[in-house]
Amino acid sequence: MRFTILSRKLLLSVSSAAMLGIAATPAIADDHGKTMANAKNKVAAMKEKGAAVINNSILQTWQGPYDGVPAWDKINVADFPGAFQAVMERVKSEINVIRDNPAPATFENFTLPMELAGSVADEVFSIWGVHSSNLSNEEVRKIQGEWMPKVSAFFNELTLDPKLLEKTKTVYDNRKTANLNAQQLRLVERNYEQLVRNGALLKGEEKEKLIALNTELAKAFNEFSNKVLADEETYIYLTDKADLAGLPESFISSIKGAAQAQGKKGWALKNTRSVMQPFLQNSTRRDLREKVYNAYINRGDNGDANDTNATIAKILKLRAERAKVLGFKTHAHYRMADTMAKEPEAAMDLMMKVWPAAIGRVKEEVADMQKVADAEGANITIAPWDYRFYAEKVRKAKYDLDEAEIKPYFKLDNMVNAMFDAAGKLYGMSFKENTGDVPVFDPEVRTFEVKRGDKVIGLFYLDNFAREGKRSGAWMTTYRSQHDLGGKNRYVLASNNNNFVKGGKGQPTLISLDDASTLFHEFGHALHYLNYDITYPGLGGTPRDFVEYPSQVNENWLLTRYILDNYAKHAETGEPMPQALVDKINKSKTFNEGFATVEYLSSAIVDMMLHNREEPVTDPDAFERETLNKINMPKEIVMRHRLPHFNHLFSSDSYSAGYYSYLWSETMDADTWAAFEEAGNVWDKETAERFRSVILATGNETDRKEAYRKFRGRDPEVKYILKKRGFPVPNESK
Repeated sequence: MRFTILSRKLLLSVSSAAMLGIAATPAIADDHGKTMANAKNKVAAMKEKGAAVINNSILQTWQGPYDGVPAWDKINVADFPGAFQAVMERVKSEINVIRDNPAPATFENFTLPMELAGSVADEVFSIWGVHSSNLSNEEVRKIQGEWMPKVSAFFNELTLDPKLLEKTKTVYDNRKTANLNAQQLRLVERNYEQLVRNGALLKGEEKEKLIALNTELAKAFNEFSNKVLADEETYIYLTDKADLAGLPESFISSIKGAAQAQGKKGWALKNTRSVMQPFLQNSTRRDLREKVYNAYINRGDNGDANDTNATIAKILKLRAERAKVLGFKTHAHYRMADTMAKEPEAAMDLMMKVWPAAIGRVKEEVADMQKVADAEGANITIAPWDYRFYAEKVRKAKYDLDEAEIKPYFKLDNMVNAMFDAAGKLYGMSFKENTGDVPVFDPEVRTFEVKRGDKVIGLFYLDNFAREGKRSGAWMTTYRSQHDLGGKNRYVLASNNNNFVKGGKGQPTLISLDDASTLFHEFGHALHYLNYDITYPGLGGTPRDFVEYPSQVNENWLLTRYILDNYAKHAETGEPMPQALVDKINKSKTFNEGFATVEYLSSAIVDMMLHNREEPVTDPDAFERETLNKINMPKEIVMRHRLPHFNHLFSSDSYSAGYYSYLWSETMDADTWAAFEEAGNVWDKETAERFRSVILATGNETDRKEAYRKFRGRDPEVKYILKKRGFPVPNESK
């Protein structure tokens, strides 16, 4: 049911990877005056409201190419409250018309119109998602704090409307005799199951309690994300050239530009991963590495106004109460009911199959690094702020490979062209840059017309650079998604959002190998949505532990010989990457996988253990320490996302009890890559088309486990992810 999807997607808009893109028109909602005595006032109020709606910059019909695009250059942030109010009134009016139809509910007179209902909201919340994630400021955060709880309560009330449940159940009960096709049957069943899972059967006080809990959660999510963002917008300033020891010139140039942008002298280190990581990797100043590291890992955990521990405890308490109201044992059981894993135990089982091998590899990596430090007479014991620094030294010693040697070959513009070329070779897609005819929300956002064969299928927005007001990390979103309902071709409006550090003035932007992987990863999400070929919007979203799968598969083509030979060209000389360096990179593919796996997997395990319990945790810091101790977390590594700044978990319900999904998806990814390798050519057209048509194009029209079996001929095997990461495979001879 469309509005249930809209409700869920809206509440993920500030942190989720893929926000639903939808279509809107300006609307004047009915006033609700009830007596003739107020008729004149009602007319005047409607005229005033109508004028406000007509003049609202956010409610204007999207104009221009591709059936209309967001008019980013005309948006007035102050118009959001009016837009939210108008949208809620319009959606309620549309839903009520369908709900109050006196005819018995059928697929044709109820399910189909409900699929299209609420389209007025889609464009508004697409625009809002960009402002809350890419363009946040004090005004946006104030509106967010005031209005997101109201919007949350509104959609919760719709979801729990007993009349809608009654009609949904009528269609559900009659589904076997209604002559429905497979997709229609799946849609009807999922609509009913989702309503029941989210509390539609509740009555009276329990129903009111659920609405109150969800409203309070929306407030807490907003509070958490604002506190973390505030800590990420802090800087460490360097004023002495000696502080720059070991840093590459390209990085020095970028942090100098960051200082100049603030009218400061020297160099500015923003408290985000895109700055922390290269600094720890290259700086020879151990004291500064420790300072930068501690600032980064303690975001949200400094006992000040931005400390998030109390907010987390509040969220956990609310989630536990909601799970009980909904009839689930824990929040984890509630969140996983509509996933591939289904139960927390299945996710934990997969994670614990990989965890021992990962911590075993970390011991080996630390031993290698300690040897290097000892040989240099450093007189230190490897600490977390040393790991990246000495890992680079080991990489150079073991493989004669230095990240600084690689980076000049990864020019951002070249790698963007590389990902486009790969999509062309695999799926017959092409990307042509627009030249100013499409508005953008920042001058550095690029847009590309997308074709598959000769058919235009959408528009791709690329927002690559970090800036003030943009949340950290990388994500994909759609402003409009594909579906065929209504008989009109819908151009997909897809967007990738990264946080790369822009090169200094006059200098190209060079990215690390990790950054290049991120670029290909997020583009994999975009390819997923650009290749959709579904009928019903209600079958557009995929389970959380499936959604990362297409994006992780796309990372594999980055290090193929074709991409490296044709696009990894030196930023200064233009010469292609030497084959000797390509060979070194390929030989070192599994280097430091202990660190990468433990950093991620510790976060996923803590997430699951935090939410798979009936009594909520009241001291997040203590729980984190105790849990890591229990699973023998190596002391030289910290979680990729510590709880105090774990946006995936606490800025929405998005990845809560779901961070395991990256590993679940990567298990399918590694098994899929094996299919391409087994074809004898990783660019094999037949395998690529089977992957596109069975996996990418189908959205959630079929059970995703069945879709995978259709593509691969069997379930995924864990051995391929262990091999991919260079870990030993149990019961397999060498």
